[in-house]
Amino acid sequence: MKRASRKIDKQAADSTPAGAECSAESAFTSYAAPLVDEAIEHAHAVSEDTSPEALHKLRISLRRLRSLWWAFEPLLDKGGNTRQRELYKYLATAAGKTRDWDILIELVAQDERVAHEMAPKLEEARGSALATSRETLSNADVKHLLQDALASASQELNTADERVPLQKFVDRRVAASERSLNKRIKRASRAKRPNYTALHDVRKAGKKVRYLLEFFEPVLSGSHKRVLKRLKQIQKRFGTLNDIVASEMLLHGNMGLLAGSGDIDAVLLWLRKERKRRMRAAAGLLRKL
Repeated sequence: MKRASRKIDKQAADSTPAGAECSAESAFTSYAAPLVDEAIEHAHAVSEDTSPEALHKLRISLRRLRSLWWAFEPLLDKGGNTRQRELYKYLATAAGKTRDWDILIELVAQDERVAHEMAPKLEEARGSALATSRETLSNADVKHLLQDALASASQELNTADERVPLQKFVDRRVAASERSLNKRIKRASRAKRPNYTALHDVRKAGKKVRYLLEFFEPVLSGSHKRVLKRLKQIQKRFGTLNDIVASEMLLHGNMGLLAGSGDIDAVLLWLRKERKRRMRAAAGLLRKL
């Protein structure tokens, strides 16, 4: 199918969020189109804006798209849905590689002496990563990739033989995401020692639940405000842990590139201590949930 024939018309893209009385199939575009437009806008901004915020916004918008496609997974072709979610992950990773350098620079900046010594090479590495991120996103043609994905999924859902009530559908999908989160919380909290992989799995599952609640809260049965508040606590504490771990891994993976730029061993020692401290704090929060 030609690209032009698969575009969603302006009226569909500007549709307002669906009510609970709609079918899940007919409501999909009202949820997906604004997210696609937002991701395209942020991808365009990255081509002109070198700030950390531009990349951060693009990565979040792609993660939200990935979560929405997960939510509608039961109604979409399984293979196509998996490939689309992997594409969103790939694009988010492309943006994230530069964002990881931004986070490391922010952490190192807490020590003025070390920051002064390392800043030139950190900024150089960040610039190289940004160039790669931009090239990857440009070559991917994000705008048309996302528009095609929206058109394809919308057509598939709009031509489906069966219809599922929206409220019933989103209640089931949010419940499934919450079960997955609770399973990961139990696994992480039962570990004898704080386990980063298990904690990271909690963070990812929590993000998915949070995004789904933000998407569907107006049509969900019952109130989910307490759950959303708890998730924000998890994300904040687990997010700081992830920043430390990502920075530690980035330094380890670029020792040669940063050689001679300062006392890297001292930075790694500080990051290791921070990782252990923040892992204990994250595990402690889980025990309170």
